[in-house]
Amino acid sequence: MQGTFPTAPVSMPTVLVTGFDPFGEATVNPSWLAAQALHGRVIAGHRMVAALLPTSFGESVLRLDAALLRHAPRLVLCLGLAGGRTALSLERVAINVDDARIPDNAGAQPVDTPAVAGGPAAYFGTLPIKAMLRALLQAGVRAEVSQTAGTFVCNHVFYGLMHRLAQPRWQGVRGGLVHLPWLPGQGQPSMPLETMVGALAMALECALTTTADLRLAAGALD
Repeated sequence: MQGTFPTAPVSMPTVLVTGFDPFGEATVNPSWLAAQALHGRVIAGHRMVAALLPTSFGESVLRLDAALLRHAPRLVLCLGLAGGRTALSLERVAINVDDARIPDNAGAQPVDTPAVAGGPAAYFGTLPIKAMLRALLQAGVRAEVSQTAGTFVCNHVFYGLMHRLAQPRWQGVRGGLVHLPWLPGQGQPSMPLETMVGALAMALECALTTTADLRLAAGALD
């Protein structure tokens, strides 16, 4: 989506949208391009602020911590790349496992190690993913609820986010992760950046205006 968006006052409540830098052989990461495109927009009375996270198990959650403290958001949406997926994947659950198929950008390649030592086995995201799914599908956007965020840095950040939001100081702040497909030219299947950004804005508006998620049976929107 293109157009002019209102300038948000500093006092406006914020939504933190994070993306990752490129990893592997890629030169761009659509998650960061999408987060940048959302930065500064006003959606449902909230100002979008973007933060870049490194594709690194160690540094990523430290940068996330800094962004949380700086912006004190009402809602957090982490974006990641899942090349090979056909749709925007609204992730349901983060698991307490780091198991890297390839090294991260710092050269680390953990195998079967916890994301947070002593943490719960898993956390569910707290965004209304079924309501978001319905909004996206009704708008003609390819979208799905995903039951696995993998075991690479995206899941590590998702788990780290939910572990932090479970603490009393962040009570009431909701969060989750959406995986994006490749951009055209990166591989197939793909999705244009403009489509992703418009879809994410729609999903964020739904998340900000929905207090109780829908209960949709599998296949209800097929």
